[in-house]
Amino acid sequence: MAAVRASYVCGVAVIAALLGSPGLAFVEDLDDTFKDTRVNDVWLVDFYAPWCGYCKKLEPIWNDVGLELKSSGSPVRVGKMDATAYSGMASEFGVRGYPTIKLLKGDLAYNYKGPRTKDDIVEFANRVSGPAVRALPSKHMFEHMIKRHDVLFVYVGGESPLKEKYSDVASELIVYTYFFSASEEVVSESVSLAELPAVVVFKDGSYFTYDEYEDGSLSSWVNKERFLGYLQIDGFTLYELGETGNSDDYLQFGHMDGNDYINSLIMGEVAVPSVVILNTSNEQYFLPSEPIHSMEQLVQFISSVLNGSAQAYGGDGIIQRIKRVAFDARSTIMSVFRSSPLLGCFLFGLPLGVISLMCYGICTAETDDGTEDMDGLKREGLTDEEDEEEEDDRRRAAELDDMDDGENEEEDAREKDPEEKKTD
Repeated sequence: MAAVRASYVCGVAVIAALLGSPGLAFVEDLDDTFKDTRVNDVWLVDFYAPWCGYCKKLEPIWNDVGLELKSSGSPVRVGKMDATAYSGMASEFGVRGYPTIKLLKGDLAYNYKGPRTKDDIVEFANRVSGPAVRALPSKHMFEHMIKRHDVLFVYVGGESPLKEKYSDVASELIVYTYFFSASEEVVSESVSLAELPAVVVFKDGSYFTYDEYEDGSLSSWVNKERFLGYLQIDGFTLYELGETGNSDDYLQFGHMDGNDYINSLIMGEVAVPSVVILNTSNEQYFLPSEPIHSMEQLVQFISSVLNGSAQAYGGDGIIQRIKRVAFDARSTIMSVFRSSPLLGCFLFGLPLGVISLMCYGICTAETDDGTEDMDGLKREGLTDEEDEEEEDDRRRAAELDDMDDGENEEEDAREKDPEEKKTD
């Protein structure tokens, strides 16, 4: 029995060692050869930067994603690439920030913009790697999908121009939600359709049918209806809402836990609890003039926003953009220091120190009027000024000599005059 227990423990240790071995990792490190080798496979790639704090937080989650997809038999291969080391490759794939998650399928590249959790990323990979429109062959499968998905789009009918539009929209928006197709017999017990073909969305315990004349383009309608009536809102959800292009009179209701994200969005402080209305199209926001305690106050506040009487804050003007750049820069620097203080000191402290030393040297440098060099040159007899002084000295000496000679001649003349007189 002891031998069996020892063997079991040893077996567990071996399995643990194998799972922890880098050689059996389910996330592949990619390099610049990836462009040529990826063509025949579906890849889920994390483009990261070694200094990025968010990338470091994603790393253990990314390893779990690789393990989950591998163990479930998914055809999706998981990799990661240092976008700073292979910047050319990252640029070709349109990487603009870190981390960037992309699913690459043939010539298509799909950006992941959802929450960075294992379950959400795995669902994204499974959804996008499959067909854009999935068939529902039976009532049982249809009922199963209704229970599984909060929002479900279904095309009902046969071949038609509407089905072609539906397929195009599905290829575009598969990154956000699932798209299915079914025959009338499959959904007949759940819906009552006035005409076929039709596109139906199931959500919030009910269903809604697309009307081309009232709802406009199918893509815009799907983009609006892919959200539940009441949402758990986070930064990713707000980003998606901003991309829908909904009109100003369309309101999406939801709640957000805490105020950290909303504070960073408005670059201010919001009390908890509070009601805030955001216009995701122009980054304006509205705050009630007084705390809301009743339904009537809430309706009045919403009405004031819709009729334009409420005061708007923020926006996307030049001043706000400058403030946003400064705020984002400060937030980025703070996040780098929080995640890696030493790296932060190196990235920001070293350049700042060099600039400070240069400024100090410029401000404290003594003015050089060249006197020391001039004195040296004078000592060496190499200046024009000294040559001129020597020439003046020689001229004055010559003049003095001439004056002395003149005086001597006059004295000689005076001495000769008496002698000449005596001779006479």
